[in-house]
Amino acid sequence: MSLKVVGPDYFDISSLLNEEEIAIQNMTHEWVQDKFRPLIAAHFRDGTFPLELTREMGELGFFGSTLPEKYGTAGLNSVAYGLMMQELERGDSGLRSFASVQGALVMWPIWKYGSETQKNKWLPLLASGEKIGCFGLTEPDFGSNPGGMLTRVKQDGDDYVLNGAKMWITNAPVADLAVIWAKDESGDVKGFLVERGRQGFETPEIKGKLSLRASLTGEIVLNNCRIPLENKLPEANGLRAPLGCLTQARYGINWGVMGSAIDCYEEAVEYAKTRIQFDKPIAAFQLTQQKLSEMLNEITKAQFMTLQLGRLKDRGDLKHTQVSLSKMNNVRMALDIARSARTILGASGITDEYVSMRHAANLESVLTYEGTHEMHTLVVGESITGISAYR
Repeated sequence: MSLKVVGPDYFDISSLLNEEEIAIQNMTHEWVQDKFRPLIAAHFRDGTFPLELTREMGELGFFGSTLPEKYGTAGLNSVAYGLMMQELERGDSGLRSFASVQGALVMWPIWKYGSETQKNKWLPLLASGEKIGCFGLTEPDFGSNPGGMLTRVKQDGDDYVLNGAKMWITNAPVADLAVIWAKDESGDVKGFLVERGRQGFETPEIKGKLSLRASLTGEIVLNNCRIPLENKLPEANGLRAPLGCLTQARYGINWGVMGSAIDCYEEAVEYAKTRIQFDKPIAAFQLTQQKLSEMLNEITKAQFMTLQLGRLKDRGDLKHTQVSLSKMNNVRMALDIARSARTILGASGITDEYVSMRHAANLESVLTYEGTHEMHTLVVGESITGISAYR
């Protein structure tokens, strides 16, 4: 094996990967280091996202990268895609979220549930970064219980008319296209494509966030919003359709948060070796070495779990409960590492010159979005016992 993964590889994970997978990770890492890393502190401070990078992200295959190449995508396997998400989140959770929403929550449902006309129209535009998408499922009063959604759709002649509101929608303020989930007059959940510019479609930005600041988050307000009949996703029927999209996105999150954890761990190691106290580097103290050893231990365990998750996905054997268990483990692991790394950095760790506190702030959101830690715990609990604790 001539190539090696970037970052901690204590158990020779490289030997379990093929050269394309490692090359994709290395390419993404270099791009993040060269193009995104110099920008992130200012964007996090200002609550903005570097939209000027979206076309380049498209050219590099960051959007919808596991979809068939005929739509302008990279056609990668799930492990290569996961390593890509890991490196994007090593830059920032907001960067990975941008790519994850575009690919897993907008392009994937169009590919899975859309017509050939919809696929041929939208997937190349989204793959290239020419168009930006968002996913409208969560509502102000319904997060963990999406089946309770209040957004409604009805047919009126040659149009569908949508009414309702969606909340906490990544990319909504700048999206050219929204995938909207609504209940029809029979109470069945259906999917629709809503283009920006439709009357009655508004996307006010949510301000004042203390987490995911370098991610554009908004509401979607639908007030008698009319769309043509051909904008319905023909194969999206029932709540299983949007939940299937979330499984795709959560898979990427499982890899992404490892990038946050690795970034914090590597920063803590470097700082500990160079910070001198009592005439020696703090890396020489037992408690610092304990913290670093525990970080590496948790990262290494997560690497094996997440790699196997990818192999199962590529075999077609992945279960959504396995994704839930991995999200439970990996996000909590990454958040604990970010907090521990900050303690090694001391007061320096609260400034945006360093990464650990920014990652920790972001991970507070990742812990609860796309299924809270508690809900994933109960999903796994139901799979163990056969008894639902939340219905």
